[in-house]
Amino acid sequence: MKTPSLLAASLGLALLAGAASAANWTAGMTEGKVALKSAGPITFGPDGILFIADTKSAAIVAIATGDTKAGAGKAVKVDGINTKVAALLGTAADQILIADLAVNPASQTPYLAVTRGRGAGATPVLVRVKGDGSLEVVSLDKVKHARADLPDAPVEGVQGDGKKQSNPRQESITDLAFLEDRVLVAGLSNEEFSSTLRAIPFPFQKIANGTSVEIYHGAHGKFETRSPIRTFVPFMVGKEPQLLAAYTCTPLVQFPISELKPGAKIKGKTIAELGNRNRPLDMIVYKKDGKDWLLLANSARGVMKITTDDMVNAESITTPVPGIKGTKYETIEAWKGVEQLDKLDANNALVIRKGEGDALNLESLPLP
Repeated sequence: MKTPSLLAASLGLALLAGAASAANWTAGMTEGKVALKSAGPITFGPDGILFIADTKSAAIVAIATGDTKAGAGKAVKVDGINTKVAALLGTAADQILIADLAVNPASQTPYLAVTRGRGAGATPVLVRVKGDGSLEVVSLDKVKHARADLPDAPVEGVQGDGKKQSNPRQESITDLAFLEDRVLVAGLSNEEFSSTLRAIPFPFQKIANGTSVEIYHGAHGKFETRSPIRTFVPFMVGKEPQLLAAYTCTPLVQFPISELKPGAKIKGKTIAELGNRNRPLDMIVYKKDGKDWLLLANSARGVMKITTDDMVNAESITTPVPGIKGTKYETIEAWKGVEQLDKLDANNALVIRKGEGDALNLESLPLP
């Protein structure tokens, strides 16, 4: 989804070099066919390595794409991307789901995590958008890859009764990011405090249990431990690297990355309530005019440009909030219908947004 280059720069780290040499990023990988049951959130790490969340398997798969040649950095525009993906896969547009978008920072090439079909017969596909706007399926038959299975994932199966039925396994991984030498993961676990964050060292070795997280949700007027994070970015707040996370209905919460320890339980700091009856979709961080900003796409409240000024001193929300409170934002009216976004380069974002009828368009937009 997003590449936390601002945080890496603040830490004095080269995200695409890191502590390990380029030759070591593929250490332990095996070459062969990648087995995926699903393709959920995706994000890039160093040297064109793509991380795919296989939520049905509760696993993260790292793939060495070999896509490391610097791109031209030109504007992107593909109208009806959903229809064109469907044609590529030999099906109808209503039979595909674009689960996520990620831009490879090494080549500026967009990748799409796609599901072809519905129900039990659905299959995951990885699609690449070439420089001329055409599409190609990324072959997973013979590639270097590694796999991290989450040891404490929720079991497969529908839970609950009445109108509140859900399958927690589908939310075992809700978002991903790569930072320094770790894959940061949000989702649900099988613990009592099921909302979970993880910092998984890469290259993958032993995978430990996640960190259980608790937040105060002002719109609901209570502490919560079972609601999953929907989208997040790593970001430097003051002198400490933090994870900024958005939840449904829509609290914005800080978590110190240093506290993400296996089996630990931590409490986040709620710094904003951005309005209920809304689901956050995607988030990036960028720099403009010497300041750092967050862009948060939402299901019902458009794209918010959120200030990071004085975030280190933000008030912690611990009492009920009937409306909106905390960190300030403005709604970017020109960015209507955005469902997915990622940084294309220092000056532009790449988005998937609603067009006419049922069309989804892929296009680059200047960062606001």
